[in-house]
Amino acid sequence: MKLVTWNINGIKARHARVLAWVQAKRPDVLCLQELKSEDASALFEPFRALGYDVALFGQKAYNGVGILSRQPLADVRRGFADEGESDPQARLLTATAFGLRVTCAYFPNGESTTSDKFRYKLSWMKRLRDRLAADLRERREAVLCGDFNVAPEDVDVHDPKAWRGQVLFTDEEKAALAAIREAGLVDVVRRVQPEGQLFTWWDYRMRGFPRNLGLRIDHVYATPPVAERVVAAEVDREERGGETPSDHAPLTVELREG
Repeated sequence: MKLVTWNINGIKARHARVLAWVQAKRPDVLCLQELKSEDASALFEPFRALGYDVALFGQKAYNGVGILSRQPLADVRRGFADEGESDPQARLLTATAFGLRVTCAYFPNGESTTSDKFRYKLSWMKRLRDRLAADLRERREAVLCGDFNVAPEDVDVHDPKAWRGQVLFTDEEKAALAAIREAGLVDVVRRVQPEGQLFTWWDYRMRGFPRNLGLRIDHVYATPPVAERVVAAEVDREERGGETPSDHAPLTVELREG
């Protein structure tokens, strides 16, 4: 089974590229972030024609997440709407497929450490951690994947000294991400590739991709029984090149049958 997470940075802008990639790679489950469309259902008709079930949680011009699956999606849950105070930003989508409870997440960026957006990011991460801690008490087969907007370790940043203390690589964000793992999840990419750089995002500015000025901020976390099934993980760097790419590349993990 192949599970992919990919921040596409706009389904309208990247529609042809995403469709061509899916036709070529045929992932079993594809989690997308930054759809940037309030109602993108019509754009996903070609994916449905390929045999994918589609669940979307969109927002006009910003955010937005989606899950595509070669098996029917069940028990779809959008955001935090059923947990008291709602979240106006479309960042979280959960569904069941292939026996897995899959959560697709687009974590807030945070903008700067002095901004309200940074405080929102940390509170959003805590809220997600609390949700997962409750859910994982009942579910042994679960996956959290997406654009987490946090690089956990020095090896995940092209220049740790320059990035230290900057948004995406602050101690506060790394601690919040560690708390999410401590809810009962494993970083499956590092489980199968414990060493070396494996960037997933390169800034459009300053020729970030040609110079490999990247960060690993897209992740796949899983409960231990699922993590034990992961046999491979890779970043499709080629998809970051060419014309009008997203600033992220697809991250694929392969799981043996349970």
